[in-house]
Amino acid sequence: MSTDRRAASAEDPATPGPRPEATAPTEPPQPADGAAASGTAGSEVGGPGAEPTVGGTGGVGESPAGPTPGEPHTARPPAAGPEPDADQPGRDDPAGPGADGGAAEAGSPAEKGEAAPALSEAEAELAAQKIERERIARRKAERQGPVDAGAKLSGKAADLLAAVRAVESGEKPSPVYFDEAPTAPRKPAAPAAQPAPRPTPPPAPTAAGIEGVRAVLARGGAPEALAGPAATALGEDAAEQLAHDPWRLLAVAGVRPTQADGFARALLGPEAGPGDERRAAALLGWLLEQAAVKGHTALEAPTLESALARYGVPDPAASLEQAIGEGAVLVFHEPLGPPVAEGEEQPVRVLVGLEGYALAEESLADGLARLANTFDDPADWEKTATGPGADLIRAVSGHGLVTHTGGEAARAEPQALLAAARELGLRVCLAAHTPVPGAVTVAGLLAGTEGPGRDADGQFALDLLVVLDAPQLDVETAAALVESVPDGARLVLSGDPGVLGSAGPGRVFGDVLAARACPQLVSRTPDPGPIGELVSGVGIGELNQVDAPGKEVVIVPVRDAGEAVHRAVQLVAESVPRAFGIPADAVQVITPGHGGSAGTRALNAALKERLNPGPGRFGGFDPGDRVVHVPSPGRAAAARVVSADAQGLHLDAAGAQIVVPKEQVESQVRHGWAVTAHQAVGARWPAVVVVLPGDAAQALSRDWVYTAFGRAERHLSVVHGVDQALPHAVAEVLPKPRTTRLTGLLRALAAAAQDQPE
Repeated sequence: MSTDRRAASAEDPATPGPRPEATAPTEPPQPADGAAASGTAGSEVGGPGAEPTVGGTGGVGESPAGPTPGEPHTARPPAAGPEPDADQPGRDDPAGPGADGGAAEAGSPAEKGEAAPALSEAEAELAAQKIERERIARRKAERQGPVDAGAKLSGKAADLLAAVRAVESGEKPSPVYFDEAPTAPRKPAAPAAQPAPRPTPPPAPTAAGIEGVRAVLARGGAPEALAGPAATALGEDAAEQLAHDPWRLLAVAGVRPTQADGFARALLGPEAGPGDERRAAALLGWLLEQAAVKGHTALEAPTLESALARYGVPDPAASLEQAIGEGAVLVFHEPLGPPVAEGEEQPVRVLVGLEGYALAEESLADGLARLANTFDDPADWEKTATGPGADLIRAVSGHGLVTHTGGEAARAEPQALLAAARELGLRVCLAAHTPVPGAVTVAGLLAGTEGPGRDADGQFALDLLVVLDAPQLDVETAAALVESVPDGARLVLSGDPGVLGSAGPGRVFGDVLAARACPQLVSRTPDPGPIGELVSGVGIGELNQVDAPGKEVVIVPVRDAGEAVHRAVQLVAESVPRAFGIPADAVQVITPGHGGSAGTRALNAALKERLNPGPGRFGGFDPGDRVVHVPSPGRAAAARVVSADAQGLHLDAAGAQIVVPKEQVESQVRHGWAVTAHQAVGARWPAVVVVLPGDAAQALSRDWVYTAFGRAERHLSVVHGVDQALPHAVAEVLPKPRTTRLTGLLRALAAAAQDQPE
């Protein structure tokens, strides 16, 4: 890849110079004018190292949550890559102590653990599905929200408290084990009959309840600081639950299995064996929650059995069957391949999931099918079907659900659709993952703080909803959104399928596209210029040479991470503003991870020292600091520090005034001159500096590079220290698959609708 054939003697995009050998447009490094920028830090390990890793490729998770200020740094070998982002699973492996590390043989456990020898496998699958649907329907009627089944565990007091604080402040551990998701085709069983009820927040624990939990924790040698989180997670009888079942402490974020085992041994003594059924049930819930952090809504039964074996559970298959029979987890039998002839057994795969995600996924499938079947005849919108959005306007005129794919330039087509709908007198709304001019945020729309509001039935008062950045929808957010779209309204899901996926569980946009349950419009509008050409090539696995006579794309080779930080600061503060007239505040740095010597922490420290030095009197922040506000996992918004007082830290986020309480600043606010690609999804800047230090090589993938490079509008600088790892990632490292059920659910609903008599 090359942008310029001329020579250059400095990294400055405006200065010509000789081109070094590279697969990307290159500029040789500018001679160092001083030591490398300060603030570099060592790489970090995502969690305690007591648990062995599982074989497989693993991967570096990344999410909008970001790092936690002030957490300790420990060295990690360069091959491990940069530290994962806070809301992804990180390095928290579900591999545990146990002699049997192999995978248990795949089985098809019945719904309640009961065998049915007289039935064929297909007949047993249908019977199990019938029982499953009846159970789901009962639970929907009995409960106001999904059950939070499973989470994490505890052990040594100091390690346990440190792990929990890391997760509560944004550094959530996660297992590399689930990076390798099953890739078999998905065809789930019958869909749920009714939408899932919306969850209600748990009541705040009472002082007496917290005190009771504190006493139990003290008996088990666990930190008393966990009393509040445990009482909140387990409810009013938390003390009784922990006394009877110490492994229930896994419901507290950040607690790990080895730590919970220590807590259980302290409370139960010799009774706390690895084969305890309570331990197996808690581990199952924890493993599924950790998988959800990686994006899965369910896991195959053999995968779970193998993970249980690695934690020393003596009979993983029996433990899984017992948990299914007791309703702790749900089982789903999904047909594999095309239907077979009568009398033959249909191959199936057995999926296991938690109730909350199962209900959300089935509710989402029901809602999407409802919208897809809304209109029989197209409306007369032909007079408005002109210009670049004509095909999209025609498709939406006759369908309640439409998908639209394309790059940044393709956003003009949904805008044309909205203009046409307004001309027809329809109530319209445009929603996006991050603040976009003319759009509301998805979070604000659901909360009722932005958008058209809701009618008397609690549904959005609109006729057309267009959602940009649809790949960022997780299954629970998407279910809430679709449930709120009224009958007779239209929904358009628009986005670029090449970008990084959602921070939460699910693969909503990709699953809807794969199901082909609605019209799909593919934009033919290419992103313009050398950057658009470069990003388009990355999307199909090619790191092409592009001509950039205006220095739109520049490569800055570096030898090590310290030099990478120095060059990045130099580009932001001097080179890009001088060459393009783009102010430093409009230049965004993107890097693969938070830890490491060229992660967001090190880069932000160096950039703050250069661009806005100060003592950091307000929790490490000063007025004028660029920050990222993370109000909840999976949400990140760019902001700037205005001031601080007794109320908290005052931020300005695109004109919106936000006050972050003092006690939440550490967990919700990070410096934002440098961010990860997940934090940057949905936003664009006039200039972007992508930093690729040597220890980031294993974190790179095609969708990461596509996302990072695509955030630039006018200029892209790549601080390149990964050698051939960059073209290798673009050509061969595909996005990690996620195990979900939505595609199969949508296909089953579509097939059922076709089979119904008119």
